[in-house]
Amino acid sequence: MPSKGNRSERRIALAAVAGAHGVKGELRLKLFSDNAASLSAHENLYVGGVERRLLFVRDGGKTAVARFEGIADRSAVEALRGTLIEVDRSALPPLEEDEYYHADLIGLSAMDRDGKLIGQVAAVENYGAGDLLEIELEGGKRSLIPFRDGIAELEDGKVVIDPEFLA
Repeated sequence: MPSKGNRSERRIALAAVAGAHGVKGELRLKLFSDNAASLSAHENLYVGGVERRLLFVRDGGKTAVARFEGIADRSAVEALRGTLIEVDRSALPPLEEDEYYHADLIGLSAMDRDGKLIGQVAAVENYGAGDLLEIELEGGKRSLIPFRDGIAELEDGKVVIDPEFLA
């Protein structure tokens, strides 16, 4: 989960620890970007909320193997399984007009086209066919909505959803 605070100050998750690779403290990572260059562009990253120096990273498509200073063995890596690898937002290049980070969407109000509150963005998932917004509806139910023009759009700091897609 991104660190608390103002949306513009949050850290951005680049990967998650999937497990150990070998016995010498190498981490197997699930990447949230297209390749490991998103990690290797930074000397220091946050591993489970602790700032650590990146020693190396090897790309493997949607996965990578990395080594960080201070993580010396397999048991240390296994204790980190599921934790996020994050970077300070200020270390990232500015976004283009139609770009966003998933962390920026989480917590936004979800409205219908008439301005009625539907719920709140609880999570953003991507299984390969584009981003899906997980909307926690008023009343506690959840619904997955494709984040595409005409279905769900970002407008004035809110997500506006075509009610036809709310089942």
